[in-house]
Amino acid sequence: MRRLLPVALSLLAVVSLVTPARAERVVWAPCPGALECTTLSVPLDYAHPDQGAIAVVVSRRQAADPAHRKGVLLINPGGPGGSGLSMPRFIADHTPLGQFYDLVGFDPRGVGASTALRCLTPVGLAALDSRPGDDKFASWAADARESEDACSRAGGGIRPFINTRDTARDMDSIRAALGVEKINYLGYSYGTYLGAVYGTMFPDRLNLSVLDSSVHPEWIWRKQFLEQATAYRSDVDAWASWVGDRNGAFGLGVGRDAVLASVEQLARDLAKSPVGKFNRSVLDGTVGEGARYRPLWSDLAQVLVSVRKGSDPSVGDAVGAGLALAQRGLDAMQAGVFDTVTCEADWPSDLSTYYQDMRLFRDSFPYGYGVLRAAPTTCTYRSFTPVEAPVSLARNGYPVGVVVQAEGDTQTAYAGGPAMAQRLRDNLITVADEGAHGEYGSNPCVTEKINRYFVDGVLPDSSSVCAGSPRPDVPADAVPTPTGAVTLAQSVRSYLSGLGPF
Repeated sequence: MRRLLPVALSLLAVVSLVTPARAERVVWAPCPGALECTTLSVPLDYAHPDQGAIAVVVSRRQAADPAHRKGVLLINPGGPGGSGLSMPRFIADHTPLGQFYDLVGFDPRGVGASTALRCLTPVGLAALDSRPGDDKFASWAADARESEDACSRAGGGIRPFINTRDTARDMDSIRAALGVEKINYLGYSYGTYLGAVYGTMFPDRLNLSVLDSSVHPEWIWRKQFLEQATAYRSDVDAWASWVGDRNGAFGLGVGRDAVLASVEQLARDLAKSPVGKFNRSVLDGTVGEGARYRPLWSDLAQVLVSVRKGSDPSVGDAVGAGLALAQRGLDAMQAGVFDTVTCEADWPSDLSTYYQDMRLFRDSFPYGYGVLRAAPTTCTYRSFTPVEAPVSLARNGYPVGVVVQAEGDTQTAYAGGPAMAQRLRDNLITVADEGAHGEYGSNPCVTEKINRYFVDGVLPDSSSVCAGSPRPDVPADAVPTPTGAVTLAQSVRSYLSGLGPF
């Protein structure tokens, strides 16, 4: 096993891995969004704080009601690699927490206004294809190697220290600079893992915590990506079932299997002859992304009907706009910090492992670019050695928190929520029949429960359910029932009605 810490570390250096350097004097200045910002100097390497420092930029919106102030709420939007400087403004605009908390955001190390990790842009050897042939796999691997080489050439000496552990240490440096003994925490997506790592490393310095759209504690990191593909497929299957009950409205087939067969026939047709810019890869991306969002289900079906008739759908429609947004997010994350933090855990180095998975995911999970989740990444060719292993998560010493998870979330598949809640012994809010990512501040039921937790200190039930966004109001096809016969649906409803509440 690779040794992760030098044997010769002094006791003082070991202690410094947990205890940040003494807080510096903080000077705040106005910054965009009606916020105030400051720049902190933190050690690049907490084990050797005398060997250089980096900048971490912090934003703040002070509590609007100082008489009822409850402390500091530190917020992270996820990524890894997402800028958090605007998060205080977002939370203040969408929740009442700005009345009671100093809302604090930050650009994590390597990101944005903080000391940034900037990687060179690779040449790009492989075209994005949702169903590449086996003969293309080698070029995908070459692309990953070139991306890693490009980051290695420009990453300087900071890259081994762009990781979750050191970002958590930076969070504690922020806490110390703010002059508070404890912080409260709200993290989305990757920010859930960051918050859990902080609580594990600094349990006596964390108070209330909400982890929204949680990473699975055992999927760090390759399996997290693989499970994204299965989550997309689950959403597509649910959409196909809904459309299959409405053949009269859409004409894509009766039942889930028939609708999926129509999608696959359209994929074959587009592979031979695209409709404008709408080719097979665009189809697979559109179906995967559109199926996530229940209010778009009717729009998605209409897009496919239009393409099947030979009409190129407008890029301005809801599904096209959502796909474009998803692609921009994908492009933003496939860069320095994302490709470095996700390499903090070991990945397979044998290309045959990836090629085997790519065949499976290409064929079984084409929607939402499933093959991309299985392909080699920069981590396959990692050019640096992590200084520490990932943290083994635990909650020991801070209050019970809340995990929020949507059933159809594709970035962080649903299983991550219950697993994180169980690992930390937190309470769980499930958002049923929902594919969106990030629920607090957008889902009214979740927002109400989390507001009560943060404002009044009252936990939601140990396990509770909120409804997701409604499906389109398109009636299902009428199915005549023979006289005296009882349908399966009626039988199930009759059975469930006798059970009472669970």
